[in-house]
Amino acid sequence: MRTSKGAARTKAKRRLFKRAKGYRGGRSNMLRTVKETLIRSGVFAFRDRRVKKRTWRRLWITRINAACRQRGLRYSEFIHGLKKAGVELDRKSLSEIAICDPAGFDVIVESVKESLAA
Repeated sequence: MRTSKGAARTKAKRRLFKRAKGYRGGRSNMLRTVKETLIRSGVFAFRDRRVKKRTWRRLWITRINAACRQRGLRYSEFIHGLKKAGVELDRKSLSEIAICDPAGFDVIVESVKESLAA
């Protein structure tokens, strides 16, 4: 006699529908569509976890560039000067310093200008 999958199939379907909760139309209540949508959403999630990192880095660079230009430096010169001065701050912390502690950023810019002049 052929066995039906019964409880196991129901549990698997319930698990899929739970993940697709809140999706529009058939994407949340038709099994085949739910499967397709979940695969696609997983691909987007994987891709966008990496895109998010790029986006933040772009924002930090823009902020640093704006702060540098107010102090008479270009971003590329600033980063080169940081390397020469031996300052090991990442772009995220530099951008936070530029926003929250302008006096501290002035000190960093001065050390960069000294290293570029030397």
